[in-house]
Amino acid sequence: MPRHSRTPWQDRLVDRAVRLTIGAMLVLPYRWRVPLAGWLFRPVGRLVGYRDRAEENLTYIFPDMPAPERRRIARAVLDNFGRVLIENYGTADQLARAHRWQPEGAGFARAEEARAAGRPILLVSGHFGNYQAVRAALNVRGYAVGGLYRAMNNPYLNDHYVASVAGIGGPVYPRDRRGLAGFVKTLRQGGQTAMLIDQYFADGVQLDFMGQPAPTSLSAAEMALKYDALLIPAYAERSENGLDFTITLEEPIVHSDPRRMTQALNHSLAARVQARPGQWFWVHRRWKPGRQARYFPPYEPDEDRLEQERDPDQSPEGC
Repeated sequence: MPRHSRTPWQDRLVDRAVRLTIGAMLVLPYRWRVPLAGWLFRPVGRLVGYRDRAEENLTYIFPDMPAPERRRIARAVLDNFGRVLIENYGTADQLARAHRWQPEGAGFARAEEARAAGRPILLVSGHFGNYQAVRAALNVRGYAVGGLYRAMNNPYLNDHYVASVAGIGGPVYPRDRRGLAGFVKTLRQGGQTAMLIDQYFADGVQLDFMGQPAPTSLSAAEMALKYDALLIPAYAERSENGLDFTITLEEPIVHSDPRRMTQALNHSLAARVQARPGQWFWVHRRWKPGRQARYFPPYEPDEDRLEQERDPDQSPEGC
């Protein structure tokens, strides 16, 4: 169960404000509400510290990037964040629009073959573009892609957040023991699932992401190996009109060992981020170099080194 982030009355107050704001925006036509949400989130994101955090992460990864370019990318990140938020709450409109998002890429043909053969499919993405648009585009084409979600600390917000995730179709699972069991059962039965792997995972291993060590969960690769699932990097890149997406399923990751497979997933996402940095959620604390220095051994970019120390301050990865 999600824990209370503050006191119950404060959680209720925040929930009421969020519901009223989202409800008012959902009254607007889709073509107006999405850019408006992006525009509004720029000052909100700055107020809550997201812009500063995005610029801090950009400096860490691109130390030579000029300050004006960092600010430009950070503003684009906040704009995309706001658009994603309102898109994912308007699931009926999102699904209606998803019919025009024809999936492409070598992985889509392989997914079609796997679905016809009853072979499980595990789609892996990151907080890039609108990650939920991948599920939407596939589910309106006959798939039933389920996904993991991380419960929000505010239980009242969590109720309608979960409803928005479930509204895209396919089963959804909380990232707890029961949810993971359901996720695994779907794979074992030959179903289709999706998960994100681009948040700091304290109990993970240090792998390269954007040229820096980043604690990463190996669970996607481990499940793909255990259940012979097709492991496909999948992305929804926002189009120039700001409303639609290019859905790409890349060539499936070759089965080898969990560490090598997960590093391939990191490299895949990193290439997307480097090409369109304004579409990735730089607001997340992906690296936490100070914490890594305390809990992890000195980083050695050696994909064959399997022994890793574990961080006792574990926080679950989320969607």
